[in-house]
Amino acid sequence: MKHLTPLFALLLFAACTPNSNQEENTSWQLRPFVKVDSLNPVLEALANTTFYCPVRKDTVRWEEKDVFNPSAVVRDGKVYLLYRAEDTVGKHAGTSRLGLAVSEDGLHFTRMAEPVFYPDEDSMKMYEWEGGVEDPRLVEDEKGRYILTYTAYDGNLARLCVASSPDLIHWTKHGLAFKDHPELWSKSGAIITARQQDQFVATKINNHYYMYWGDTDIFLATSDNLVDWTPVFDGDELLKVFSPRPGKFDSDLVEPGPHAMLQEDGILLIYNSRNKLEKGDQQLPDGNYAAGQILLNKENPAEVLKRSENYFITPDKDYEITGQVNNVCFVEGLVHFKNRWFLYYGTADSKIAVAVAE
Repeated sequence: MKHLTPLFALLLFAACTPNSNQEENTSWQLRPFVKVDSLNPVLEALANTTFYCPVRKDTVRWEEKDVFNPSAVVRDGKVYLLYRAEDTVGKHAGTSRLGLAVSEDGLHFTRMAEPVFYPDEDSMKMYEWEGGVEDPRLVEDEKGRYILTYTAYDGNLARLCVASSPDLIHWTKHGLAFKDHPELWSKSGAIITARQQDQFVATKINNHYYMYWGDTDIFLATSDNLVDWTPVFDGDELLKVFSPRPGKFDSDLVEPGPHAMLQEDGILLIYNSRNKLEKGDQQLPDGNYAAGQILLNKENPAEVLKRSENYFITPDKDYEITGQVNNVCFVEGLVHFKNRWFLYYGTADSKIAVAVAE
């Protein structure tokens, strides 16, 4: 693995974790989010939508098993939801593909009959088959092109990858995000953005794009072109921006949620976490996935300024508690639409729900 170059030396210090008396003011956070109980879940698995899989050479019910973990953008006055869907075929109990659904109000969705992004007979097949393509995160570049970070899973190793599209339907795969580290387990790339009305545009800090990633601790990466990324190292080890905390809801792992956002007081990142009962929050189930928020330095994306002491969303509905993986609210899609915030999340790795904040 490559060591951190002098260009990124400013990032080499440990991120601090605020103590509880620093967390009394939550004005820097996006909240409160209210689950739309009258409509949730807004997307569920379907058994009647089929797709001819170019790798399997057969027709599959591509979203029959589960739909979950969506990303979202606003385009032409509508919300577009790019979501993970699993079939029921194969030794890994289902291949993941990405479907697309559209909404006029952010709440009621009409989905396309076939996936828009999937494993194919292409150069990425060796990384994507047969586990599939998972957990999309969308941003735009300065020219309006959509940049997608996603996880390719071959059944053994998860690898963070990048694709782009002009319209969310036709995609170009650009390969591994970390091309110099093809055997690095990597997932969940949340690129730092700036909000421009209802669009979130990848923006440079100190002449580089930055991305938070990882599904144990949160790590950092940099890029000059949004396609080729370099993980940031601290000596021989990946630089940890922040980590799980004993005794809290995020005691077992932390993982990025939607794109990170430049705010007036810092970089806001909504993150997912898992609880481990023996070392975590005794009021939450073992393995519970809840979400928190963290604020980082706009000049130095590795420096933590503030971190929520408590989760702002956690499973408490039947469809969040029971499913493919029990007790999961996994937030991944966030849009600003019609003057409100819409947060889309996977429930028990089985369905998709939405929560709204003013």
